[in-house]
Amino acid sequence: MATAPEPKDCLTQLTDAVGPGAIVTDVEECAFYAQDVYSLGPQPLAVFRPADTDMLARALAAIADSGVAIVPRGGGMSYTSGYVAPEAGALIVDMDGMNRILKVDETDMTVTVEAGCSWHKLYEELHPRGLRTPVWGTLSGIKAHIGGGMSQNGLFWGAANGTIAPSAISMEVVLADGTIVKTGTDFLRPFGPDLTGLFAADAGSFGVKAKITLPLMRDATAFAYGSFAFDTPARITAAMSQVAREGLASECFGFDPFLQAQRMKRDSLTKDAKQLIGMMKSQGGFWKGLKEGAKVVAAGRSFLDEATFSAHLICEGRHQSAVDADMRRVEEIVAEVGGTKAENTIPKVMRANPFPPVNSMVGPDGERWVPVHGVVRHSRALATIDAITALFESRGAEMEQLGVGAGYLVMTVGRAGFLIEPVFYWPDRMEELHRRSLEPDHLAKLKGFPANAESRALVGELRAGVIDIFGEMEGVHFQIGRTYPLAERSDPQAWKLLEAMKRAVDPDGRMNPGALGLG
Repeated sequence: MATAPEPKDCLTQLTDAVGPGAIVTDVEECAFYAQDVYSLGPQPLAVFRPADTDMLARALAAIADSGVAIVPRGGGMSYTSGYVAPEAGALIVDMDGMNRILKVDETDMTVTVEAGCSWHKLYEELHPRGLRTPVWGTLSGIKAHIGGGMSQNGLFWGAANGTIAPSAISMEVVLADGTIVKTGTDFLRPFGPDLTGLFAADAGSFGVKAKITLPLMRDATAFAYGSFAFDTPARITAAMSQVAREGLASECFGFDPFLQAQRMKRDSLTKDAKQLIGMMKSQGGFWKGLKEGAKVVAAGRSFLDEATFSAHLICEGRHQSAVDADMRRVEEIVAEVGGTKAENTIPKVMRANPFPPVNSMVGPDGERWVPVHGVVRHSRALATIDAITALFESRGAEMEQLGVGAGYLVMTVGRAGFLIEPVFYWPDRMEELHRRSLEPDHLAKLKGFPANAESRALVGELRAGVIDIFGEMEGVHFQIGRTYPLAERSDPQAWKLLEAMKRAVDPDGRMNPGALGLG
C-alpha cells in the first residue's frame, strides 16, 4: 500500500500545481486563518488562496493522495468552529480571492457569483439596479462571504423569505479529489433530486463551493418602519409571532433589556448621524430623507427605556399605501397584546446601512462576545425564553462574580420559525481576528482585558446549557459547524444516508473532517 506523502512533499506538490504566490506558510499568518470569532484552532500546514475554480480544482487534485485535511474558510465571521480543524496540519482554503460577480442577468433574474464574494459587494452591485436576492445577507455581510452563508446557513435581511442556504438555485463545487460538480440548472431548482441541497448548509464537509447562482427580485420601493416597547417576554413574543403568521414584515427582530442596553451603550448618535446620508437616499427623495433624518437626530439615544423589551420591524413593497396598511395592522397587533409605540430609529438606520463595520463582535469596552442560537416553533418561543432565563438566574451569582453578561436577540423566520439568540459578553483577551476585523479607530478606543480562562469557561458551560434547552424544545440551528449536535437530533436512518453521501463525495474523509459531526 502506498504511503501518504510527508507534509513537505505535499507542499511541494501544491506549489508545483498552483505556484508559490497562492500558498502562505508564515506561522503567524497561518495561525490567524485557523481561528474563528470564539475559538483558536491548531496550527495548519498552510493557507491556500485560489484565484479561480480551475486553480482550486488543480490544487485539490494535486494533493488528493496526501491525507491532508482540507478546510474551506469564508469571511471568518463564524463562531461554531466550522472552519477550525480538529488537528494540526490541515490545508486552509481561503476563498477571499474568488470574489467576482460573474453575471447579473436582469432578463432571467439570476446572479452568479464566486463563493468568496461578500454580501456587501453583491448589494453594492445590485442595489443601484433596483435588484436584490430574496435573502440578502447577515449583519456581518461587509465581511461574510456568500459561499460561507451557503455552507453555514443563517439569516437577517429578507428573513421573511426564510434562510440563506435554501435560496441558492445552483452551485459549482470542487470535491476533495479536485472533481468539479455542477448542481441543478442556472434558473430553476431542482431538476430531479435536489443536488444543490446536498451542498447547502454542509459546513464545507462535502466540498469547496466555487460558484453560486441566486435568484433575483425587484427591490422594494416603499417602506414603513416600526419600533415597539413591551414589558414582558410574553407580550413581545405574542406580537412578533402574530406579525410573522400574517406575513406583514420583511424583517421582525427584537432585543431583551440587557442586549438593548448594550446596543444603546455601543452606538453613538454621531455615528447614526453619519448614516443619515444613506437613509436620505433610501427614503425616496431628499426632502423626505431630510425629514426622516431629523427625526433620528431628535430621538437621540434615549428613545427606548432600557428596562423594556423592544421589537423593530420593516414593512416593504411596491406601493406606499400597501406598506402603510401593513404597519397599521402591526400597530393593532402590538396594542392588542399591551405593547406601545417607540421612535423607529433602529430599523430606519439599519435598513439604510445594512452592512455596517463588524465592531459589535466585541462589547462596548472590548469584552469578548459570542452568541448561541436556536429556531423553535412559535408555540414554544416563550417556554424556550423562560427556560433560558431560568438557566441564567440559576448561575447568576457566578455570572456576576466573573463579569459575564447575557441577553438575547429574537427574530422571526419565515412564517413558522422563531429565532432566539442568547449573546454573552465577558472580560477576556481579544485575539488577532478581532484586532484585524474591527475598525482601527474603534479598536483604539476600547479598554480591552487580559486573558480570563475562568470567565470563558463559564460562558462555555452556559452555551452548552442553552444548546441543551433548544434540544428539549426541538429547536434547529444554523452554522452547525462543530458546535451543535446534528447527529443526536437526526433520524437514525436519515443520518446513515448523510454518512453515505459523505463517503460518496469524500471517501477518505479529508474535507473539513468533524464538521457536522461527520468523519
